[in-house]
Amino acid sequence: MSFELIKHHGDHEEVLFLNNSKVGLRAIIAIHNTTLGPALGGTRMWNYKNEDEALVDVLRLSRGMTYKASAAGLNLGGGKAVIIGDPKTQKSEAMFRAFGAYVNSLHGMYITAEDVGTTVKDMEYIFMETPYVTGIPKAFGGSGDPSPYTAHGVLMGIKASVKEKLATDSLEGVRVAVQGLGNVGSNLVDYLVAEKAIITIADIDKVKVKKFEDKYNLKSFSPDEIVTSECDVFAPCALGAAINDESLPKLQCKIVAGGANNQLAETRHGDALKELDILYAPDFVINAGGLMNVFVELEGYSSERAIDKTTQVYDNMMNVFRIAKQENIPTERAAMHLAQERIDSIGDLRKHHQGRMSRPFSTLKEMTDRQK
Repeated sequence: MSFELIKHHGDHEEVLFLNNSKVGLRAIIAIHNTTLGPALGGTRMWNYKNEDEALVDVLRLSRGMTYKASAAGLNLGGGKAVIIGDPKTQKSEAMFRAFGAYVNSLHGMYITAEDVGTTVKDMEYIFMETPYVTGIPKAFGGSGDPSPYTAHGVLMGIKASVKEKLATDSLEGVRVAVQGLGNVGSNLVDYLVAEKAIITIADIDKVKVKKFEDKYNLKSFSPDEIVTSECDVFAPCALGAAINDESLPKLQCKIVAGGANNQLAETRHGDALKELDILYAPDFVINAGGLMNVFVELEGYSSERAIDKTTQVYDNMMNVFRIAKQENIPTERAAMHLAQERIDSIGDLRKHHQGRMSRPFSTLKEMTDRQK
């Protein structure tokens, strides 16, 4: 069954199943494509129902990272990892250090980072076993939590979408429904409040909802209700597949633009959004801010450069909208074409110019030197 799932979800270069029963580690690392550079993508810890569910998630996420890096113009490939377990009760230093040892054995082909269910502290444990990790504490020369930068990129993407669809440069008075108040969603709400948007919120964690209700006097919905609430911008910032066969006919938004990965249950749902005249900001373009931030970390971290880089999400999104209009295709397909074209062109270049460009990255220092 695993081989069939891998084949169905893209042509991955490597998929590794990790198991260390002594420390309770069950994990999967998926490396989708390293044409543009080493695969970089976070490690997600989630209490998956079974191994197949975890495998599908990591395959989809790693493929998305390939296109995210390419569309953002970064010299990185796509990869992702998932750890099967409850992030609230099953974490340990030994588990993450064991995972770090597996990452280290890949010699820089895969670089990990924080994701859903993991923290900067977890990255510190991984860093004890391998240099191939980003988002480490600032005390170690890292950038810390990438979520504020992801959220800033999402804000830039929402601004581009509002400019494209509503023909305004301001978010003041724009109704934005934020689904999910995790690290990215919470930071996004803070940014939107500063922009004077009209915000509604939802999260499965009622404590988080109450916190933001009290802090900003916001109206809330249930996570399911907010998907179909009346608004200008629906911003999915929780887990994926918010746009699916069930939710599509009920949407009352003009724009879908949020921080979650894999917001479309299937590519055809992007086609359906176009038919409904709902503008979609492709997730792997709009939520690239976190990846941009850790890329800056590889170069030698500066928060000012990270913010400046995430501001580029606005231009990247406008470029996608331009291509979609010119070719009369859904924005999801326009973004895929943009990303794949860069992968193909760089891949062809490397085929014709063997040597320095085609060597594997043997050390992190060599990798960062060659990125400059």
